[in-house]
Amino acid sequence: MIDYINGVLVDIETQYVVVDHQGLGYQVYCPNPYRFQRQLEEKIRIFTYQHVREDLLRLFGFETKAERALFEKLLNVSGIGPKGALAILASGQPEHVVRAIEEEDEALLVKFPGVGKKTARQIILDLKGKLDEFAPSLFTDSDGLISGSKQAVNQVNEELEEALEALRALGYVEKELKKVRPKLEEEAMETDAYIKKALKLMLKI
Repeated sequence: MIDYINGVLVDIETQYVVVDHQGLGYQVYCPNPYRFQRQLEEKIRIFTYQHVREDLLRLFGFETKAERALFEKLLNVSGIGPKGALAILASGQPEHVVRAIEEEDEALLVKFPGVGKKTARQIILDLKGKLDEFAPSLFTDSDGLISGSKQAVNQVNEELEEALEALRALGYVEKELKKVRPKLEEEAMETDAYIKKALKLMLKI
């Protein structure tokens, strides 16, 4: 089991990042690769989960041990594989996922890609009451109060900012980004979706 990789972040794609460790380029699939945009060409540490099948060996990477632990919990749910667990984590911060499970919020869970009502009920059935390890660090702010909608708003803004940063890296200038930003702010999406929508809007300018 590879616990983590230390190396230089040399490439960021829509589904994975490439980390150079002693001359070897490790392809690491992440919930949101663009979170690492500011660390491009810098040395980073990514916590990993190694997934092995007869025809596939793949590394999944996470910014924190907590995010990786939640990924592993989701893999224990009937009907959810690595791709589905990754999509859930890409769409919201870990604390949002944990809160939805503990509060049996099916309406929130079904908003995650690939999660229907049946899967949402299965997630709650399999994981509710088994996520205590996440509560102290993910559910409270510095005053010990339960975080709420403010965090959700911050997450949306964070995803949008990461998308805009990625577009800047692709060569788009602030004048172009300012024109499409109001349209992007109309709905909450993950970084990949913001980028795709922005590129479509750019074609119409």
